[in-house]
Amino acid sequence: MVGNVPLGNGAPIAVQSMTNTDTRDVAATVAQIERLTEAGCEIIRVAVLDLEAAAAITHIREQITIPLIADIHFDARLATASMEHGAQGIRINPGNLGGPDKLARVVAAAKQHRVPIRVGVNSGSV
Repeated sequence: MVGNVPLGNGAPIAVQSMTNTDTRDVAATVAQIERLTEAGCEIIRVAVLDLEAAAAITHIREQITIPLIADIHFDARLATASMEHGAQGIRINPGNLGGPDKLARVVAAAKQHRVPIRVGVNSGSV
């Protein structure tokens, strides 16, 4: 489950999209999410580039009706902060978080917050 949306195990395919707004701009991000929701989007992903963007998740979640996934690159602290601020899922590339200890902290935080992790990798990070 991502929020209230089931994934896998025979569940219907869920439509997911990603915003192209600056996540720190809560109003613009919420407006885009609302348009995507009206178009049929069921799960939204936002880029989390810094701690301010992670904190914005709280305010975005208060105004939307679909589950929110934080897209994280290169900084395990952002994954943890995103979950603390209400991300209902995270997308990480384990190869670019800074090593096994940082990855273990992200996994522990995901367990604590009951947040699923989507693993995304590419040939440059394998």
